Amino acid sequence: MTKRTSAKYKIDRRMGENIWGRPKSPLNKREYGPGQHGQRRKNKLSDFGTQLRAKQKLKGYYGDVTEKQFRKIYAEAERVKGDTGENLIGLLERRLDAVIYRAKFVPTIFAARQFVNHGHVTVNGKRVNIASYRVKEGDVVEVRAKSKQLALVLEAVALTERDVPDYIEADHSKMTAKFVRTPALGDVPYPVHMEPNLVVEYYAKN
Repeated sequence: MTKRTSAKYKIDRRMGENIWGRPKSPLNKREYGPGQHGQRRKNKLSDFGTQLRAKQKLKGYYGDVTEKQFRKIYAEAERVKGDTGENLIGLLERRLDAVIYRAKFVPTIFAARQFVNHGHVTVNGKRVNIASYRVKEGDVVEVRAKSKQLALVLEAVALTERDVPDYIEADHSKMTAKFVRTPALGDVPYPVHMEPNLVVEYYAKN
């Protein structure tokens, strides 16, 4: 098992939720957390604990981005006019790796990051290999010609466990995806309940 895969499953078990809705999640078999103390009875979380968990869950969902990077995105969401929690979700969904994942070109968000880093993707015809690259409304993302027949891509397209959301127009015959609009929280197909408002509370106090 790769380091990334084991980390992914640890996140699931630490959160106590199958946050990507994947059939292979260990939570489908064991609902307790990882490690030797994982089976201990869970105590009720404090307000701080609840806010921290909401932040860790959202951060983990997008490939366990670093705290430094996540705080930077939050700071930007705070500067933009409107609801900070909604802005945060919009900025996270505009990440190139998130768009690749949503378009079903790859099976997981972790695979999406690696896929972009390895240079398999273009944005508006130009090669981009930075997973955190922020797409704009109207941008067209495409899997490069030599990568379209990769087993990873073909398997991901065939997956039935999730659908492409309506803010992305994906054409799997051409392996292109157009980012139509920045989604609101209610538009994003999270398999579990996300609470960006608690993330805002967390950063407001810390």
